[in-house]
Amino acid sequence: MRPIYLDYQATTPTDPLVVAEMQPYWTQRFGNPHSEGHAFGWTARHAVERARAQVADFIGADDDEIVFTSGATESCNIAIRGAAAASNSKRRQIIMASTEHAAVLETVNSLGRQGYDAIALPVKPNGLLDLRELEAAICNQTLLVSVMLANNEIGVIQPLAEIYELCHAAGAILHTDATQAGGRIKIDVDNLGVDLLSLSAHKIYGPKGIGALYIRDRQGLNIDPPFTGGHQERGIRPGTTPAPLAVGLGKACAIAAERLQEDAARMAELGQRLLSELMADFPQLRTFGHLRRRIPGNLNFGYPGIPGEALVDAVSADLAISTGAACATGSPEPSHVLSALGLEKELAATAVRVSLGRFTTEKEIEAASRILRAALKSLTGRV
Repeated sequence: MRPIYLDYQATTPTDPLVVAEMQPYWTQRFGNPHSEGHAFGWTARHAVERARAQVADFIGADDDEIVFTSGATESCNIAIRGAAAASNSKRRQIIMASTEHAAVLETVNSLGRQGYDAIALPVKPNGLLDLRELEAAICNQTLLVSVMLANNEIGVIQPLAEIYELCHAAGAILHTDATQAGGRIKIDVDNLGVDLLSLSAHKIYGPKGIGALYIRDRQGLNIDPPFTGGHQERGIRPGTTPAPLAVGLGKACAIAAERLQEDAARMAELGQRLLSELMADFPQLRTFGHLRRRIPGNLNFGYPGIPGEALVDAVSADLAISTGAACATGSPEPSHVLSALGLEKELAATAVRVSLGRFTTEKEIEAASRILRAALKSLTGRV
């Protein structure tokens, strides 16, 4: 009876296997992982460290390079603000892509108001960062570059390995918000060359309220903690580590790694089927973002002249889709991501995001196709 859920990039349901793994740590193994004098603390600490290893394995890192946080927004803040605060050099330039999530955009802009040279680089019409623009902007004054691995609205995958070459040639730190990439494409911090990487559990079928920050330890990267308190999480994120949530994130990462190829292949196939059926009936449909360099299961499209909100409202009883990022809901302006592609305001306002996930079925896609086509026929006056 409920709508078909196709907004997996906003959040995902917690995998039942993750819920089962977490359950004992709420009521039975409830010890504080920082209590060192008894078995309750030892049990919780062992679970947290096992989860840390699972997160590290998920991205090809070492266990001691993982810091648990409350989510990707906090991870991005700690990474960017912490790197700036720890720098004792004269580097005062921070570069980001103009299509970054607000967790990065607002953080970098905040530092810009504090005297840093904050630069938002344009992207090409397909959503990819123009590497020539980056090469021209980066210099010996650049402290940090932050570029999203996969975009949360248009799903475009940025060429981080190439970006890494430019950053490290200039001695700059590279941070990436990899929140939307987890469970959809393989993440390997060495192949990507990143120094800092942000993750969130609830985008990979884990619980809300926890994420992780990868800090490359092998190069002695320093992060000044933005909070004060205890010495938990390497002293970077003080406060009692929530063992149940950490266990959930670890289990979610382990499942995502195991199911990566299967999940990605299914999402890609079902997403392409849905898009092909919509395009067959509505060839005027516009797609936004690079069609090949994007995460599987992401569709972002619009019909010229039909506001995205109108389409979302027309199907809301049957489908859960969105007009863009959940964090930007209520904004009267078109998405900054779509505006960055150079789209006219009227066309950008037509965009809707459909995002598939692990639990999306063929029957749901068949139904979604019928529902969307019927709504578009009604809205375009073809009924």
